[in-house]
Amino acid sequence: MTYPNRGRGRSFRSTRSTNYRQTGRNSRPRFRGPQRSNIPRSHYVSAALAPVPETPFHPQHTFTDFGLLDLLLSNVTQRGYTTPTPIQDQAIPLLISGRDVVGIADTGTGKTAAFLLPLIQKLLNNPQERALIMAPTRELAIQIVEEFRAFGQNLPLKTAVCIGGLNINNQIRRLQEQPQFVIGTPGRIKDLVQRHKLKMATFTNIVLDEVDRMLDIGFRQDILFLIGQLPRERQAAFFSATINGKVEEIMRQLMNNPVMVKVRQQATTLQIHQDIVTIKPGQNKVDVLHQLLSQEEFARVIVFNRTKRGVTKLERQLFDRGFKVSALHGNKSQSARQRSLQEFKTGQVQALLATDIVARGIDVDDVTHVINFDEPMTYDDYIHRIGRTGRAGKIGTALTFVS
Repeated sequence: MTYPNRGRGRSFRSTRSTNYRQTGRNSRPRFRGPQRSNIPRSHYVSAALAPVPETPFHPQHTFTDFGLLDLLLSNVTQRGYTTPTPIQDQAIPLLISGRDVVGIADTGTGKTAAFLLPLIQKLLNNPQERALIMAPTRELAIQIVEEFRAFGQNLPLKTAVCIGGLNINNQIRRLQEQPQFVIGTPGRIKDLVQRHKLKMATFTNIVLDEVDRMLDIGFRQDILFLIGQLPRERQAAFFSATINGKVEEIMRQLMNNPVMVKVRQQATTLQIHQDIVTIKPGQNKVDVLHQLLSQEEFARVIVFNRTKRGVTKLERQLFDRGFKVSALHGNKSQSARQRSLQEFKTGQVQALLATDIVARGIDVDDVTHVINFDEPMTYDDYIHRIGRTGRAGKIGTALTFVS
C-alpha cells in the first residue's frame, strides 16, 4: 500500500478560535469561512491492533421471552435475529414493562430493534396509541423505516415518513390516514405541527435516536418545542452515543425516572490504522487523492469534505478523471441522496463523497478506507467519521490530508 507524502504527526501551533483577518487598525473582524481544525496531528496517527475476537455474549433472554406476538416473532426470525444483542437484551424488557429508557450505544449494536420491537408489540396490543420516532438525518430516518417494515410485515400497522426533501403534501395525505407510527426528522415534524397537520398530543410514545447528533446540528429548539406539546402521560426512550449537558437537559424535560442502559463496544479506533498524508506547498490535493483511489485496496472508500460546495466540486473532478463516485450532502434532493447511498452500498461506485451528514448513523458494510480530504472541525467529528470503517472485527484504514 502506498500513501503519497506519508508522514508522522508533528506538533504545531493551534490556530486561533476565530478565523478572520484585520483590514485596518479599527476595522471589524471579517469572517473567512470555516475555521481550521485545532486537532493535533498526532491524534490522526495510530497503528491498528490485530483483530480482537469478540468475547461471546450470553444474553439473559431469548426473543421468545419477550412475549412477542407470533407473527412479530416470525418477522424477527426472518430478519436474521437469532439471539438478542446486549442493548436489546437489556432495553427491550424495560420498554415492554413501560419504563422510560436511555440507551447509550454505538451504531451497529442493534439499537433500532431495541426500541422498535417493544413499540410494535405495545401498539398491536393497544391500537389507540401512537408512536413518534425522530432521527437527526433523513438517511437514518429511512433506515429506521426499512427496519420497521421488515418487523411489521403483514401486521396491521401503518407508518408515515416525515422528512425534508420529499413532497410535504404526500406526507400530509399519509398523516390523514392516522398511522400508528410516524418516523421523521425534527425540522419536518415541527413544520407539520405548525401547519396543524400533526398533533403531538396524540403521541403516547416517543423515541429520539442519536440525540447527541440532533443537538449538535442545531435541533435543540425544535426538540424542546415538540416536547412541550406532548401529553403528560407518555413513554419515552432515547438513544445516544454520548451523554452531555445538552442531552441531560432533554432527558429532564422528556423523561420520567428513566433507566440508563449503557452498552459500548471497544474503542472505535482500535481496529483502524490511522495516518496522515501531508500535502506539500503547491501540490494538488485532488492529484494525491487520485493516486490513492487508483490503488486496488481502496475498494470502498468514504471521502469526507467539510462543505457541500467542496463535495460537489470534488465529485466533478473525480468523475472527469474516470472514477466511479457518488456524492451525498444536504443540498441534494432526497431521491438523489438515497440513490447515492444505494450506489455505494451495492458497490456501483468506488467512493462516496460526503459531508459530515454521513459520519453518524449510516451503516455500510466493508468500508475499506475513510479519507478526510478536509480535516474535521472537532476530534469527536473525526472519531465519528473514521468509525465508518474497521467494523465487524475487520481492520480499516483512515487517512487525513494535512497541509
